[in-house]
Amino acid sequence: MNLFRLDASILPGASTSAEIADAAEAEWTAAHPDATVTRRHLGTDFFPADSWVLATTAAFTPETDRTPAQREAVSLAATLADELQGADAAILAVPLYNYGVSQHFKTWADLVIAGAGPTTPLLKGTPTVLVTSLGGGYGPGTPREGWDHSTPYLERILADVWQADLTVVKRELTLAATTPGMEDLRDLAARHHSDALTAAREAGRALAGN
Repeated sequence: MNLFRLDASILPGASTSAEIADAAEAEWTAAHPDATVTRRHLGTDFFPADSWVLATTAAFTPETDRTPAQREAVSLAATLADELQGADAAILAVPLYNYGVSQHFKTWADLVIAGAGPTTPLLKGTPTVLVTSLGGGYGPGTPREGWDHSTPYLERILADVWQADLTVVKRELTLAATTPGMEDLRDLAARHHSDALTAAREAGRALAGN
C-alpha cells in the first residue's frame, strides 16, 4: 500500500491545511502501519521556474535535439506523474491564496499533465482526500461569495481530469483568530475548525477502508 501526501502551504510550521490533512493521514497510517507514504511538499521544495515550459516544449522537440534542461524537465514531469499514478490513496493539502490556487501548485499540476498527458486518468478510482483551507468566508450569502476560484479548479483536475474518488474537506475563516475586524467570526471559525477535523478523521477512516 502506498499513500501519496502533498502539501502546498508556504508556511509549513503554521499550516492549517496540514493540520487537517494530518488528522486524515493519522487514520490511514493507523490502519496501514507498515505502508509507504510518498511525500511532496510544494511550499518548501520548489521547482525551477521554467520547468513546465521546458517539459512542454520538449514534447514538440525531437529527443535528439532536446537541451539538457529540457531532458531534466521531462524527467521531473515523469517522476511527478509516476508518484501520483503509483498511489493506492492520496491526501492533498492545498490552501487558497489570493482567491485562487498558488503558482507552485499550478506548476506541479501542469508538470504532472506534461508527464502523463492531458487526459490520462492518473487517479482513476483512487480514494483521495482534498483538504483546503481559506482565510475568509466564501459561502452563500457572504460578501466574498463566488471569490473562491481554487476549490472548483482543484475538483476539476482531481475528479474530472484525473478521475479520483474525491472527498473534499474545507476549513474556512482560518484568519479570524488573528485578524482585526474578524473578532465576531471567531466562534464560527472555531466551529469550522472542529468540523473540519472531524470530517478529516472520517475521510481518513474511509480512505483506510478502501
